[in-house]
Amino acid sequence: MRLADFDYDLPRELIADRPAEPRDSARLLHVPAVGDFAHRQIADLPDLLRPGDLLVFNDTKVIPARLIGRRGAATVEVTLARDIGGGRWHAYAKGARRLHAGDRIDFAEGFRADVVEKSPEGEVTLRFALPPAEMRAALDRHGAMPLPPYIKRTRGQYPGGDPADRADYQTMFAREEGAVAAPTAGLHFTPALMDRIAGRGIEWTTVTLHVGPGTFLPVKTDDPRRHSMHAEWGVVPADVAARIAAARARGDRIVAIGTTSLRLLESAAAETGAVAPFLGETRLFILPGYRFRAIDLLLTNFHLPRSTLLMLVAALAGLDRIKAAYAHAVAERYRFFSYGDACLIEPSCRMG
Repeated sequence: MRLADFDYDLPRELIADRPAEPRDSARLLHVPAVGDFAHRQIADLPDLLRPGDLLVFNDTKVIPARLIGRRGAATVEVTLARDIGGGRWHAYAKGARRLHAGDRIDFAEGFRADVVEKSPEGEVTLRFALPPAEMRAALDRHGAMPLPPYIKRTRGQYPGGDPADRADYQTMFAREEGAVAAPTAGLHFTPALMDRIAGRGIEWTTVTLHVGPGTFLPVKTDDPRRHSMHAEWGVVPADVAARIAAARARGDRIVAIGTTSLRLLESAAAETGAVAPFLGETRLFILPGYRFRAIDLLLTNFHLPRSTLLMLVAALAGLDRIKAAYAHAVAERYRFFSYGDACLIEPSCRMG
């Protein structure tokens, strides 16, 4: 297994810079375990699922975690990654090599941070003096939504980022603050679509995985198995684990809406496939050869070349199958990545 196995060519014009309107009008490539690919829309999802299926969404809420500040005369761009308590945050900083422990970054009047430490990889630990409620208010006033770097925006046009992204880069399920990247499969859903899903007898529930900026970090090792995953914090409540167990007992399917839900459920699953309540960090890295235990079907967007998420879907569908699906999507002019279209993937092999 080599990193180059997960590469593919993608024209820049197929990277979506804005979501589909309405959200459920996005295209959907159905990738069955065998047979031809089928072209649908997200709005067709109720017809592709079965009564009794349990959909599992991620209810994390994206915070406006991107900040522009000044260290003396120098401009510093910071993306907060994780609140580690006591006013301290792990963060990523552009130009981090110029930062040193003890430096101060001023973001606005009364809103600053001190650099506590930094790593050679560009990660820094910042300490803010504001209490939690004031910190959240300061982020709302001065922060921008932490869009991935491949989404084009005119720098400086909006000091706090494009206002449309405050709504566009947030799912309708967003409730638990803490993510710095959206669980993008959930972006396709609307209240009207959820009503139709419920009308078909399809159930749904939520778990929480606070997606970190590590989701965008490239794999740099030629052997992907040597890549180190960043930790992300998640919770599977006891009542959700009970609902999953009940669906399994009925013989119904567990449908992960997005790779974040999938990774959390797999992190909480025992060897038997039983999903237990979970609270804590996961570093689960899913590569081809992984034996899925908790889920039966995955709805997900199209992922970056050479990314850990492309490796995950290759593990589910099979590498050759997913490469064929992506080549087909490129040829059919699907829209890629966070604001793009989606695919519904059936596993290539028996689960469990």
